[in-house]
Amino acid sequence: MRKYNFYAGPSTLPVEVLEELKEEIADYYGQGLSMIETSHRSPMYDSVHSETIELFHELMSIPKNYKVLFIGGGATLQFGMVPMNLLKSGTTAEYIKSGSWAGKAVNDARTIGPVRILWDGKESSYTTLPDAASIRPGNDAAYLHVTSNETIGGIQWKEFPKTGEVPLVADMSSDILSRVFAIRDFGLIYAGAQKNIGPAGVTVVIIREDLAVASPENLPAYLRYKIHAEKNSLYNTPPVFAVYAMHKVLKWLKARGGVQGIEKLNARKAGAIYSVIDKNPEFYSSPVDKKVRSNMNVVFRLPSEDLEKQFLSHAQENGMLGLKGHRDVGGCRASLYNAMPLEGAQALANFMQTFAAEKG
Repeated sequence: MRKYNFYAGPSTLPVEVLEELKEEIADYYGQGLSMIETSHRSPMYDSVHSETIELFHELMSIPKNYKVLFIGGGATLQFGMVPMNLLKSGTTAEYIKSGSWAGKAVNDARTIGPVRILWDGKESSYTTLPDAASIRPGNDAAYLHVTSNETIGGIQWKEFPKTGEVPLVADMSSDILSRVFAIRDFGLIYAGAQKNIGPAGVTVVIIREDLAVASPENLPAYLRYKIHAEKNSLYNTPPVFAVYAMHKVLKWLKARGGVQGIEKLNARKAGAIYSVIDKNPEFYSSPVDKKVRSNMNVVFRLPSEDLEKQFLSHAQENGMLGLKGHRDVGGCRASLYNAMPLEGAQALANFMQTFAAEKG
């Protein structure tokens, strides 16, 4: 019996995808070898590689003047690659410091060049976000960086700043392909796959062509977006298995109504959990400003740490894993990524209601 996986990442994958991978792991469609054994230059892999890029363009309505790149190193490598490629002499990198992951991006950018924090959520303990309309990039801004969804803090941008000629850059590792938005408003988006679109090992970078072409010549080849764009993400051996699995996840998503369909489902899943929290304010509490509550990562506390330990233990006994909050903040956290079925969210909501009734 499969358990409900609420881990924040690596996270749950569609059962259908796992079954397909199991079926094909030793012999891919009668080819006599596995996809993870074949050459990344072979027609067998090339078709998967190309179709995965096409699926991104289709599902996210990505304009033709954007490149979809597959890069290793996780989103963590992008914390450095973004300023390395976009931060030019005489310009400043601007950041919205919305939580832990935004803070890590800031720290790495500061090793590359000047950084300006336009907004810092420290005073609110990173439980809210600024009004998007209030954010105004400076005249010398090379780009403005936001973290679309803070996995640890459970906050999510519902609308994004309008930055005009200044490229808007976003770390979308934990909510890419979970909701509809306009790609053309961004210059660059990056996302580690392991939360919403596949297994760990590949990072997706969606970059406007003019920004990719302008990569500095004095960077090592692998650190230049231009090289990855020119070589169609085949400059070196790509993370073949991760791309292959991601290809299946994208087809799974397309068959379920695409991003529009999954956005509605994600709202129902998150709504089921937040409803229990709001109906039991003396037992459950969420520190997050309701206007920016994440649909991907629901964070909450119980009246005491002892009750939280009991809650986590009983949840695990009932087949629900990964509900412990991040070590930096404690409490509880339910990650509701695309592949989490509605039944899983409803099972957790029912368990929470029962637990509150018994222990409250």
